[in-house]
Amino acid sequence: MHRLSSSDRLRLFRFVCSFAWADLEIRQEERAYVARLLRRFQLPEDEVQLVRGWLERPPRAEDIDPMDIPDEQKRLFLETARAMIEADGFVDERESETFGLLEALLNPGGTSQVEGSAGGTETAETR
Repeated sequence: MHRLSSSDRLRLFRFVCSFAWADLEIRQEERAYVARLLRRFQLPEDEVQLVRGWLERPPRAEDIDPMDIPDEQKRLFLETARAMIEADGFVDERESETFGLLEALLNPGGTSQVEGSAGGTETAETR
């Protein structure tokens, strides 16, 4: 796991929470995923409160810029964002499109890791 500075951790959680909001609702499974991440990264209480706030109201769009993600953290951001949109067992079209845009920006010329369709995509957990 990457050792992230406070600003890098908050950037990661802003992205994670923005992906939770991609389908315009936060499901319990998505909250549980964020809670697991909070434990994993052992954020201090003031940062935990910020993240909890982003689950109540999405992070501001101007605070989420994929071009600010350091090269050595791009894979971590992609994997964490993908896990977030798959957390509830269903990838909705908006989530898939949002992930595709992030992936294109962070991994130009790479292959997609999440497939979307008009009805959404089931994950391995829901098959």
